[in-house]
Amino acid sequence: MPVTPTKAQDVWKDVGKNVSFVVLKLKRENLATDQEAIAEFADRSQAIERSMMIRAADANLKVSIGFSRTAWDYLFPNATVPKQLETYTTLTGPEYSMPASEGDIFLHVRAGDEAVVYEIVRQFMVFLDPIATVIDETKGFRYFEGRAIIGFIDGTEAPAEFEAADYALVGEEDLEYINGSYAFAQKWLHDMDFWGKMKTEEQEKAVGRHKFDDLELDDGEKFHNAHNVAAKIEVDGEEQKIVRMNVPFSDPATGKTGTYFIGYSRYWSVTKAMLQQMVDMSDFLLTFSTIQSGQLFFIPSRDTLGEIADGTLF
Repeated sequence: MPVTPTKAQDVWKDVGKNVSFVVLKLKRENLATDQEAIAEFADRSQAIERSMMIRAADANLKVSIGFSRTAWDYLFPNATVPKQLETYTTLTGPEYSMPASEGDIFLHVRAGDEAVVYEIVRQFMVFLDPIATVIDETKGFRYFEGRAIIGFIDGTEAPAEFEAADYALVGEEDLEYINGSYAFAQKWLHDMDFWGKMKTEEQEKAVGRHKFDDLELDDGEKFHNAHNVAAKIEVDGEEQKIVRMNVPFSDPATGKTGTYFIGYSRYWSVTKAMLQQMVDMSDFLLTFSTIQSGQLFFIPSRDTLGEIADGTLF
């Protein structure tokens, strides 16, 4: 059974001009009621997306819906578990940590029009609000020509869309959940005053690339814990890639500015190794950042969403 990208949800690198990340926790008041509601949501969410693609054909709408391990065990107790789906726990290093946070259901909605993002989330919540509470909603945006909020071009090492399926989608290693993906969501808050006071040359050494033209620095020019060094994972000399997006968010009047990191991967083990190496090496980005949340979610294929909708996964 070959990997079929058209059967996957939208796990490709496309930050979008307007973005909403929503993490919800199930109320767990009645399992049968919750399962019935999730089945209806799985069905109606796809219809909502199709309708919006007609209503706003040029909005470039992209949506991903996911479930954590605790949600999977609760909602689908009779189903097998995606092979690498686990509950994320805090990763620690010599100086910093990447904390875990709660979350059962994950929504990642992006589009060229903020009204489209609003309407998708609003309609989704019609079905989710009775059974879940919102833990976090973060609204992101495209920063100029797609730069991270710290001013550097984002996602240079992420695979291009035409080759992303090999890195983003579950394949023959877990045929029951083929075309699914593992999504890791993490919210960073930055000390932008600290970062802004650094000279451009120091910022470049910290990231590992030139700020203006995005050319990579020679290894000898980088800090030993430069971000593109700490976040690069190799196995037997071959770089392991994921689809990563760093989405800016900000309340500039109150000075709260940060990055919502979302990484989609065929193998959670690759993303996890990347994160662990970042804390082991004390990635320079951690020196002026506070990580507020982190959780792993499985993004089912559209076929698996169909199985949820018709009740066969319960």
